[in-house]
Amino acid sequence: MTTYDPPRPWIASYADGVPDDLEPVTGSLLDIVAASARDYPDAPALQFFGRETTYRDLQDAIDRTAAGLAALGVGTGDTVAIVLPNCPQHIVAFYAILRLGAIAVEHNPLYTPRELRQQFEDHGAKTAIVWSKVVRTVQDFPADVEVHNLISVDITRAMPLRLRLALTLPIAKARASREALTERVSGAIPWEKLLASDPLPASRPGPQCDDLAIIQYTSGTTGAPKGAALTHRNLLSNARQSQAWVPSIQRGHGCVVYAVLPMFHAYGLTLCLTFAMSMGARLVLFPRFEPDLVLEVTKKHPATFLPLVPPIAERLLAAARAEGVSLAGTDVAISGAMALSQSIVVPFEEATGGFLVEGYGLSECSPVLMANPVADNRVAGTVGLPLPGTECRVVDPDEPTRDVPPGERGELLVRGPQVFQGYYGRPEETERVFVDGWFRTGDIVTIDEGGFVRVVDRIKELIITGGFNVAPTEVENALRQHPHVVDAAVVGLPSTHSGEEVVAAVVLDGADMDVESIREYVRGILTPYKVPRRIFVVDELPTSLIGKVLRRQVRESLLTLTNGTAPAE
Repeated sequence: MTTYDPPRPWIASYADGVPDDLEPVTGSLLDIVAASARDYPDAPALQFFGRETTYRDLQDAIDRTAAGLAALGVGTGDTVAIVLPNCPQHIVAFYAILRLGAIAVEHNPLYTPRELRQQFEDHGAKTAIVWSKVVRTVQDFPADVEVHNLISVDITRAMPLRLRLALTLPIAKARASREALTERVSGAIPWEKLLASDPLPASRPGPQCDDLAIIQYTSGTTGAPKGAALTHRNLLSNARQSQAWVPSIQRGHGCVVYAVLPMFHAYGLTLCLTFAMSMGARLVLFPRFEPDLVLEVTKKHPATFLPLVPPIAERLLAAARAEGVSLAGTDVAISGAMALSQSIVVPFEEATGGFLVEGYGLSECSPVLMANPVADNRVAGTVGLPLPGTECRVVDPDEPTRDVPPGERGELLVRGPQVFQGYYGRPEETERVFVDGWFRTGDIVTIDEGGFVRVVDRIKELIITGGFNVAPTEVENALRQHPHVVDAAVVGLPSTHSGEEVVAAVVLDGADMDVESIREYVRGILTPYKVPRRIFVVDELPTSLIGKVLRRQVRESLLTLTNGTAPAE
């Protein structure tokens, strides 16, 4: 079969120093920590509420924890669950699992018992490393998903002694903080028991490049979550691509990365768990995003590299202004998961003196596929350029082997070393998302002459009304232009006459607005069939943990509210 090599116009738009392509990676993810421990043994690898862990001590903790897991019977190919917030134990657990050739499975510790159980039913892990506040939830699993080795982590044990003592004070504030961070448990193996093991012998074989490293569950915003199976090669490649994209950031040399995004999410995992470790960086860990905590660190160690989402950028900038803290020295911030508005880019860059650029990725792609150049030629409103080694096509969604003419909209297909091999245990699902070796992203995009990619919408969320396709994003953008609309979500609801009708849920700024006046406003921007037939005013929109509006939940709520019916047309 002839390999199709599409044109790559984006290479001409790469920033100075970014290579056109990369050599294939070798080895495993263990090598990136080992290399940093070799080159910067006394440099801080982790910082948690001021307490530092050197690369030498991080490597030792990984080797000891791996030995402890091996003593529990964990071996090559076993799935091991991690249910932790951002903390030093999370980093150690991740690499210790990989050291044994086992497979790390990341979970959101804030999931409901039902959501967590569904994922355990899917991957079948019998060993789990769990935040103390979640231990009881896992212990209550039914017998068919029982965890045999349940390791409990008290994240406060990684804090400086002075803070741990402060949490024990008999005052309401200390008690509230303690209850938010930890919980007494019984019937579980304490994390410290693993750490007390003798280090795993260096002679024990580790994983290979094409071995499965992690199962990363997709967000489930368009259906039941599926586990993306990612290899060491996938994740190493994406870390290397990320390094290549920011040649101004040198390995070591005081590199500082902030982990304000959850590391159980693909975005936070790659840019913090792997990229930061490969850079020999100081990784500053925050269990959750709190602007005051971030600003306190910024005073002494401003971020060289700051992965975030637009709401975090907005809150951080507002807090810095309110408290009179300078953000100067924050070098490169990269934003993903949702559209990045110029209204935040301009003041953020003025405050930091650095860059804030938008990127794009998917869990199935380790996850980063593209980003705007860290240079003056970035293009607002786009998600940037494919990273080195990443190939893209734009095809007819109904005929995915046929490319659309340059500049026209179509479904984005991608190919590259960071693209996964398939969904864990779901061959049929895997087959559906690949065409001749190209991964179907499900996103509708355009690519301009310079290679910049603009995401128009998701195929699964397109609304078909009266035979016309309506992109929810386009309608949402029109609604947000209204001076009193703070946010909007647009979905399709069943219609007896047109298949679906366009319906919007909007959050207002407190003004007493007639929704008909909002519809009238949108009529001045959009063609009539795109104007929402109905608009509902809500107090807030449901969002994912990283702030992305969950249209599926909006649709379900509106269906319930309207009893699934549409008015006569």
